[in-house]
Amino acid sequence: MASILDEYEDSLNTRQIAQQHSRLSNANIGITHSGFVNVRLEEEKPIFNKQRIDFTPPERINHLAVCNNQLCMSLGKDTLLRIDLAKPDQPNQIELGRKDESKVHKLFLDPTGSHLLICLSTSECLYLNRNTQKVRSLSRWRGHLIESVGWNKQLGNETNTGPVLVGTSQGIIFEAEISATEGSLFNTNPDQYFRQVHSLEEDGKPAPVCCLEVERGGSENKYFIIATTRKRLFQFVGKLAEGSEQQGFSSIFSQNQDLLPSFQEFPANMGYSEITFYTPKLRNSPKSFGWMMGNGVLYGQLDYVRPDSLLSDVQVWEYTPDIDISLDKPISIVLTQFHFLLLLHDRVKAICTLNGQEVYEDVFPDKFGTLKKMIKDPVGGLVWIYTERAVFRYHIQREARDVWQMYMSMTKFDLAKEYCRDRPECMDMVLAKEAEHCFQNKRYIDSAKCYALTQNYFEEIALKFIEAKQEEALKEFLLKKLNNLKPSERTQITLLVTWLAELYLNSLGQLESDGNSVIFQETREEFREFLSSSKHKECLYNNRSTIYDLLASHGNVDDMVYFSVVMQDYERVISHYCQHDDYSAALDVLSKHCDQKLFYKFSPVLMQHIPKKVVDAWIQMGKRLDPKKLIPALMNYSQMGSTQQISETIRYMEFCVYELTVTEEAIHNYLLSLYAKYKPDSLLWYLEQAGTHPSEIHYDLKYALRLCAENGYLQACVLVYRIMELYEEAVDLALQVDVDLAKSCADLPEDDEELRKKLWLKIARHVVQEEKDVKKAMNCLSSCNLLKIEDILPFFPDFVTIDHFKEAICSSLEEYNQHIEELKQEMEEATESAKRIREDIQEMRNKYGVVDSQEKCASCDFPLLNRPFYLFLCGHMFHYDCLFQEVTPHLTPLKQSRLEELQKKLAATTQTSKSRHRPAPKDEGDTASLGKGNAGTSREQIKSDMDDIIASECVYCGELMIKSIDKPFIDPKKFEEEKSSWL
Repeated sequence: MASILDEYEDSLNTRQIAQQHSRLSNANIGITHSGFVNVRLEEEKPIFNKQRIDFTPPERINHLAVCNNQLCMSLGKDTLLRIDLAKPDQPNQIELGRKDESKVHKLFLDPTGSHLLICLSTSECLYLNRNTQKVRSLSRWRGHLIESVGWNKQLGNETNTGPVLVGTSQGIIFEAEISATEGSLFNTNPDQYFRQVHSLEEDGKPAPVCCLEVERGGSENKYFIIATTRKRLFQFVGKLAEGSEQQGFSSIFSQNQDLLPSFQEFPANMGYSEITFYTPKLRNSPKSFGWMMGNGVLYGQLDYVRPDSLLSDVQVWEYTPDIDISLDKPISIVLTQFHFLLLLHDRVKAICTLNGQEVYEDVFPDKFGTLKKMIKDPVGGLVWIYTERAVFRYHIQREARDVWQMYMSMTKFDLAKEYCRDRPECMDMVLAKEAEHCFQNKRYIDSAKCYALTQNYFEEIALKFIEAKQEEALKEFLLKKLNNLKPSERTQITLLVTWLAELYLNSLGQLESDGNSVIFQETREEFREFLSSSKHKECLYNNRSTIYDLLASHGNVDDMVYFSVVMQDYERVISHYCQHDDYSAALDVLSKHCDQKLFYKFSPVLMQHIPKKVVDAWIQMGKRLDPKKLIPALMNYSQMGSTQQISETIRYMEFCVYELTVTEEAIHNYLLSLYAKYKPDSLLWYLEQAGTHPSEIHYDLKYALRLCAENGYLQACVLVYRIMELYEEAVDLALQVDVDLAKSCADLPEDDEELRKKLWLKIARHVVQEEKDVKKAMNCLSSCNLLKIEDILPFFPDFVTIDHFKEAICSSLEEYNQHIEELKQEMEEATESAKRIREDIQEMRNKYGVVDSQEKCASCDFPLLNRPFYLFLCGHMFHYDCLFQEVTPHLTPLKQSRLEELQKKLAATTQTSKSRHRPAPKDEGDTASLGKGNAGTSREQIKSDMDDIIASECVYCGELMIKSIDKPFIDPKKFEEEKSSWL
């Protein structure tokens, strides 16, 4: 018994497999015209899979209840077995401890699996909680044979059932509540209360309450109660005030006291009835019901919104001839999503609720005994069947897999597609059937949409719509088919795109001839949307010449222009507008798409007709256009065009130069030529602002000079000469225009006084000889400080009297006298300065310093008198070699090289003096003595030169220390070496 669920043997009925094969063959899955070939690698498992539990009960099984994976069964007379299906190897056996002859009448287990009611044949009721081993008697329930219990699914929990309804064999409905917690000192019973709320009758007599169901659905806190007798089904509907659920359901029954409760009655009676419900996993309320009564099985949907009745879409499945109520009454019923299972004494039948057809039958061998009951676990979904000696369970797998066929035969195609989404071969059959159904009912558009999703032969469907003269449906079919094609199927895409374009054009032509403007406009928008589809852009682009031919053959110019824009074939669009003299439209296309190449190509034509708009477009493009590439168009039409074209050309050139700051020489030269020919007033201003130095200007100076000379603009020529630094030519030409202009040119060579004097002499000669104006000549003399009166006197004629030059001559003589006085002053100052220097030198010769024997070198801190040393006026004293090492790094490279050269010379002289150890001959005595004197003189001179470099100033107090303040203590080149030495 420890392996009650872990180990079991399959008892699959061979007829299940046969029925499955039959259904598959009837479905015609894989028919050739659909394009699908269905190959099944393994047989599908049956929907209803029976398994016998490997469990031999020690005693006969009386009753069994299952809910929320909790199984309870009554064995023999006094034994109760509880099993948690999550832990099947840990069964719990409880003895009821009854001494009388009472038997277990029925077991009731609540939805949580926590509360078990044990109804005895002696009209007593026992209670057992899931968490206890103690069976407790319900004293208030004594005297009533319980037939049904309506559990409270909203308020029930593991310790309390909440208000529940109890139906008895006498037709009385009680309301009760059971609590598993220990009561008070005066109330130890688990039943909190037990009161009557209603009674049911049949034919004026009390009738047993066979089934009770309490549901809450819809909105507004509405409760629904369904109660059944042997041949009647009662409905009670009422609202409970918010927060009053704990007070029970008595108010719902009291609301129906004045009126008879709504019920349905059937004439046949087999002594009992049973109702079952199906609740989807994602819902809290049942969706459908099935009631097993005398006439058959009443089944349908539950509608919580209808005001008159909870039941909807009700149908009756009458018992088949092999079910004789008088001899072989149905025992139990269980409802699933699409079937209900009917339990007979030796078999189980499964009937489809969609069409009422029997789809499954399972016969139980006689060795297991008569079937007693069938129960469904509403939480786990398993169906349990038991006999006195065996327990079976059914797994329901993929119940909806064949439902699509039934919905398809009922023409409920949406539902059929819903239940075969994961089976493409079945979906194809449903779509084909739906498409054929729509075609027969002349719903051609819907038919086309469905046909496009099937795998049927394309040609067959297309011909079908062509024969029916349904071009719109054919177009819809082609569109859907096109959208379903893969990008790799280029041939098919090309065919469909071309065909659709032809259909659209035919439709547009027909609508335009009929004068139906609204539909025509809608169709045109649809056609243009098709042409601009991004999904088929590649195909349309590759076959654009074919589309152009189609559009041209239909004379559809507007759509051809639109298609050209979509294909970004703007050249064709602009050419079209230009051919039809619609230059503004062509320019709009250019401005909208900003293609530089097209601007360069079509600007000449557009400039000829709409120059102002074209220039505005150029200016709007700004730097995206290269002005050099627009010059040919500007030059051609500026020479042979109107005044407006010329003025617009100048406007664009000025925009390029002044706004875009273009530096191209060709642009500036062209603007210069335009100024020279058509706008001379702006020529001089342009030259002045262009710059005064050749490196600043962007036009050709020689070209500008020739242009100005040809047109006689002398002042502009003078300006160009000045920029070219041809000052003599500038002054010569300026004298022909204005003497003041010439004067401004003469002052330009600031660094060349000789040239300036020459230029001013030219101006003076011109004033004297050409203008014969002595006063102006004197003004020239005062304007330039380089000219003297003696420079310009030769230019005057002989008859000019001295009175004109009196002031100039006197001024010149005064300047000479002042200059002589300045020279005398400078000489006296130089003499005085030389005298002071001689005195300072004499004073320095007599100056001395005292060095103590204890004095140390300021650099090495060793006694100073050990080696040659230097003494500075500041008081610092250094050894010769120490000072040499201190000063050398701070010297300039030139002085360092000079110092090295002096060291080499000093070493050479020292070596020469040491080598003279032999006495010289007498006749050479004078020569040797002279040589020695020269060597000594040279040696002293070298030392003096070295002292000038090394000891010119104190290394600690002089400029060297100040200059070295920003130098690092360690040479960067030797930093790494120094750093590593410290590690």
